[in-house]
This record gives sequence, structure tokens and C-alpha cells, in this order.
Amino acid sequence: MAHTHSRRGFLRCSAYGLGAAAMLTGFERFNLVNALAQSSAPNYKALVSIFLFGGNDGNNMIVPLDAGAYQSYAAVRGALAHPQSSLLSVSTPSNAATYGLHPGMPELQTLWASGKLAALANVGTLVEPVTRQQYLAAPAKRPDDLFSHSDQQEQWQTSVAKKTGMAPTGWGGRTADRTHALYGGGSFPMIISTAGATLFTVGDDSRALVPSSGLRGFDSSASSTTRYNAMRQLLTTDTDALLVQSASDTTVRAIDNTQMLNTALASAPALTTVFPNTGLGNQLKQVAQIISARGSLNLRRQIFFCSLGGFDTHNNQLPTQASLLPQLSKAMKAFYDATVELGVASQVTTFTLSDFGRTLKPAAGAGTDHAWGNHHFAMGDAVRGGNLYGKFPTFALGGADDSGNEGRWIPTTAVDQYAATLAAWYGLPASDLTTVFPNIGRFASSDLGFLM
Repeated sequence: MAHTHSRRGFLRCSAYGLGAAAMLTGFERFNLVNALAQSSAPNYKALVSIFLFGGNDGNNMIVPLDAGAYQSYAAVRGALAHPQSSLLSVSTPSNAATYGLHPGMPELQTLWASGKLAALANVGTLVEPVTRQQYLAAPAKRPDDLFSHSDQQEQWQTSVAKKTGMAPTGWGGRTADRTHALYGGGSFPMIISTAGATLFTVGDDSRALVPSSGLRGFDSSASSTTRYNAMRQLLTTDTDALLVQSASDTTVRAIDNTQMLNTALASAPALTTVFPNTGLGNQLKQVAQIISARGSLNLRRQIFFCSLGGFDTHNNQLPTQASLLPQLSKAMKAFYDATVELGVASQVTTFTLSDFGRTLKPAAGAGTDHAWGNHHFAMGDAVRGGNLYGKFPTFALGGADDSGNEGRWIPTTAVDQYAATLAAWYGLPASDLTTVFPNIGRFASSDLGFLM
């Protein structure tokens, strides 16, 4: 996956992950036999995040089709504008407007029409609500290091727009911290990342299981059991050095969790849903397979992190998005179909994240530059779909929604609000809302209304 992590961001995630330590749960292990004896996991819910690394251009993913708004879009976009007739029409009862999805996303158009997909307009990192005048006059009201890939990726994953001096944790990890005892209590991680170690999954106690981290060769066979026992014995031989022993304990937990997952997957029914053979398609297929084993793993809540990279479209944006957005659309539709097959379509909510949006005004090289507010999707039967939530920006360079004069939209919905709505649906108690989202009180609402 072509992620656009900076070296600093990679080192930060690696420090949290520590290879196999990306599987550390922070909670005591529970007996594997007891876990597998559970035949069902009642009251199940899952959040599935898809991070579009590089900064997806939402301006060409959701386009206003009403005559005046489309003309404003086309006038600024120039050669990057999609012909109006090529866009996939969707209606939005919330503002009685018509929009067009990218031509490569017919699967998402179908989900929209069936009420299973919604759009969140102009979402971004915010310290507090800010107008153009306030943004220009008061730098303190701006998020730190706007338009920087690594910093904005961090802020989307932490929901904290100002550096605190403390080691950051992700809002997914903090949500797991506050809900683990309510909906779990065992050692198997509540969070799983199919995209490597990532800040989103790091809590004070929680760490993600990373199935593709390289721990292989452990299954239910006799030879695997022999390797498993030998490895565990080897890791208990050095108890002198605290750091060495801590690393060994982490590896043991990683092996245990991998063994538990492999055993659960071996007994889970095979999926009949066909997934596209793409990076994201394979990640979401793996998520669906793990969800199918939720009863054996005795899990009532799960959080997943997936990703698709390559969205830093300074050049050749049209062909790049023509390749990437169909991958997103096909993979999301296949995953939705899998949740229907598994009987959990109302219990799994999938949503997109990205570094930032991109400028409405094109850059040299038939691309766009880094911007700020962006549009996102939420999918599932619990989504109040077929609608757009939030305020869509007015396409006017230097206008009230522009932070400068190139179409860098000032967000009108905060990451905090978007994430808090998802976390509350997941089961985060209201009393823990400010612990997970420390700045949520600065915004008018913590519930955007797109979930039932």
C-alpha cells in the first residue's frame, strides 16, 4: 500500500507497534478454550475505517449538479472538471439539491439509492469553529501544521488539532480503552488493523492486532502446536533484563492472539461474497472473515482500520482517481454485501477518512494542491443514507468558505463531531465522550444525525 506517512510518522507508529507489539492488548489473556466455546456474540457492533492516504480530492468525488453550482465548479476546475453528463446523480433531501458522484463509483450510487450510504460534507481538523475572518486574523485558531501530510494524518487519527506535549493516542484506541470492559473483558484485541501499525488504533491500554505483521506458521496442526510451545518456552528463558522480558511477553501475547484468530477463522463458515482482488478489497475481505468469527472470539465490539494509498494527486489527478475511486467503490460494495450475508449489516458501520481535501483550483501538472475540508462516506444499514450531512461549500475562490484564494475549504464540521457520532453509536458512554474527544465541547453538537 502506497501510504504517504512521513519518516517521523512511521517511526511514531513503529514505536507504538514495536513489530509484534502492535498486537499487545494491555489486558490479561483469557483461556482459549473458553473463548472458542462461545457460540455467539450478542449485541455486536463494529466500526470499519478506510483511510485514503495522500489526501483524496473530494471536490471531484462529490460534485453539485444544480446549474449554478455546477457552473461555478466547472469554471474554476477547468480541464479537471468532470462533464456534467458523466457524473452519477444522487439526491439529497436535506437540502433539496442534486449531486453527482465520480463516474467510477456506480456501486456507491446504488448504495446511496437504497439508503445505505450517506455523505458528510466539508469535514476537517478544527481547534474550534472558525470563520474566514477569524482564520486570517488569529493563527492560534488554526490547527497545527495545516496542509502537512504527516500532521494532518495524525490529527484525523487523534481528533486533536493542537500538539499537547504528550505522546498522542488515536480516537479508535481511546474508544477501545473506554469500551473494552463494557463489551469485552478478555485478552483478544478489540481493534484490528489490516494496514500495519497505525496511530488511530493506539490507546492508553489498547493496541491493535495486525494479522499481516509477519507472525506466520501458527495454526491448529500438530507441527504448528510443537512450534508454538517451543517458541513460548524459548521466550521465558531470559528473565534478567526487564526490557528483554517485556519484549518476550509482548511476543508471547502476539503469538497467542494470532493462534486464537487462526483457530477461530478455521471454524468460521466460508464467505460466498466475491471481493475484488485489490489491496483494499483483500483487506475488507479479511475484515469480513474476522467478523464471521466474532462468536468464537467472544467479541461484542470491534474496530477495524484499513487503508488505500496514492491520493496525493499533485499531477495526473484524473487518471489517478479514475483508478483509485473505482477500487474504493467496488471494495465498499462487496464489504456491504458481505455484512448482509453475515446478518450484521445493521451492526457494522464503515466510514472513510483522509489527510485533507485538495484545492478547487488546479495546480500545474493537471493536479491539485493540499487543502483542508473534505467530503466523506458512511455506509451500513444503521446509516440514515441517501442524504448529505453538513454544509457543502460554495465554490468561490476567496469567498466565505475559502481559507485563501485557491479553494481550500474551511471545515464546517469537525473531525471530532464526525468521530464522536461514530463512537457514540458504537457504544461509547456519554460520560466518556470528553475523555475520548477532549475538544468536543467546543462544537455545537456531538451527534451529526447520520446514524440511527
